[in-house]
Amino acid sequence: MARVSLRSTLLAGAFALCVAPASAQVLEAAIDQSPAGLDPHIITAFASFMVVNGTIYEGLTAIDKDLRVQPGIAESWTVAPDGKTYTFKLRSGATFHNGAPVEAADVVSSLKRVLSKDIASPLASRLAAVDTINAPDASTVELKLKEPAAPLLTSLATLAIVPRGFEADKDSLQKQPVGTGPFKFKDWQPNGFIQLARHEGYWKKGAPKLEGVKFNIVPESATRQVGVSSGQYAMLPNIDAATALQLKGKPNVKLAETLELAYSLVGMNVSRPPFDNAKVREALNTAINRDEIVAAALFGAGVPGGPLSPALKDWAVDVKEFPCYKSDPAKAQELLKAAGVQTPVAVTMIVLPRQDIKDIAQVVQQQLNKAGFKVELKTPELGQFIQDWRNSNFDLFASTNAGSPDPDDYFYRTFRTGGSTNVFKYSNPEVDTLLDRARATTDTAARKADYAKVQKTLACEGPIAHLTYGQLFTALRSNVQGFEIIANRSLSSLADVSVLK
Repeated sequence: MARVSLRSTLLAGAFALCVAPASAQVLEAAIDQSPAGLDPHIITAFASFMVVNGTIYEGLTAIDKDLRVQPGIAESWTVAPDGKTYTFKLRSGATFHNGAPVEAADVVSSLKRVLSKDIASPLASRLAAVDTINAPDASTVELKLKEPAAPLLTSLATLAIVPRGFEADKDSLQKQPVGTGPFKFKDWQPNGFIQLARHEGYWKKGAPKLEGVKFNIVPESATRQVGVSSGQYAMLPNIDAATALQLKGKPNVKLAETLELAYSLVGMNVSRPPFDNAKVREALNTAINRDEIVAAALFGAGVPGGPLSPALKDWAVDVKEFPCYKSDPAKAQELLKAAGVQTPVAVTMIVLPRQDIKDIAQVVQQQLNKAGFKVELKTPELGQFIQDWRNSNFDLFASTNAGSPDPDDYFYRTFRTGGSTNVFKYSNPEVDTLLDRARATTDTAARKADYAKVQKTLACEGPIAHLTYGQLFTALRSNVQGFEIIANRSLSSLADVSVLK
């Protein structure tokens, strides 16, 4: 569960916002990167997700701070006894930012857009169990499934509802998003800021309390820190441990924190030698010292991580059960010898251009180079990194990926043969069978057993070396009230934020 640590007391006169006539308030936030786009069905980067998820866009369902499913654009739903028909009732009075009412036809269009091969959404696997999507009337949506799908309600929280008419349009929403959320898109100055304004027609009574939110794009960590310390910025959302450590104890600054679902990783392209060999993948895992990464790159604010975050207490297997998590460079070299590859194994690792990932990549590089590898690091700009990732144009990559409250949302799209984010080209019939079975049953105990087997297979021989799960922090001025940090990095609680004068 999220924890909020108050590091200081409120001082009179501390402001972290712009004050306009009639007390209109725009919350000033600072983020480190400009989004690569704003289309909720296409984006993969955290910089994009942070700006749009729960702020501009909403799904039929929503995820609260305790990672539980709640009503979203659908105010209620029923599930047929056989688990294969879901019927959703839409909220009366909900509108899009263009003023149009939200109708069932918009939901049908949105979900079909996610499934469209032309759109090529990385979220498509989340609807793999859906057979038909219908609108019996303007306020009712009916999903008929090929088989029961336990994770469906969780998955629907990640699938934004957009106005009908965008099914074949890949470009418009990237620059001019239109959703149902508490804030609507107003302006975007590349590498400058993205400004959102209050959605006056928002369905939730009394929300949003702010006039708007301005995401200032400030690449330099020191500048962001000075900004929140001085009151220029009200919020630094989803910051890393190094930044949080610098802000700890600063006057008029408080830190919200939680163990996040997102994880750091090294991804391996199993369609390229030498990572087509499971022993090489095991050697890479065995060479890594995850405790050292937590200490050196996360400043101790995190934990060694397996395929699922320890925050998912009902699902995650303890990393002590993974043999390759006991760092042993000598054993790693023995595994490389057994794999029949020539050492040192020369490979290139592309690195997400974010400081915490750069730090992690440098530690991993040193560890691998002591265990029979020779790793070259390259850090492309964000757009190029995403393109190379999507096109499987890598030997290795270092990055961070979002997690989900339900294991299926991550595992199925990432590790199922042909999954929509299976950029690793990984295929394991046993894993496929387990994933298919686990998503098709509502028996929680059976699902836990299957996902435990999946984790034990993936941990040492899968295409991802899961590294760490960090503490996620958001820095706030102490007069910002109502913010709740969520482990999935959503800023949906901004709808309830206010600022004391």
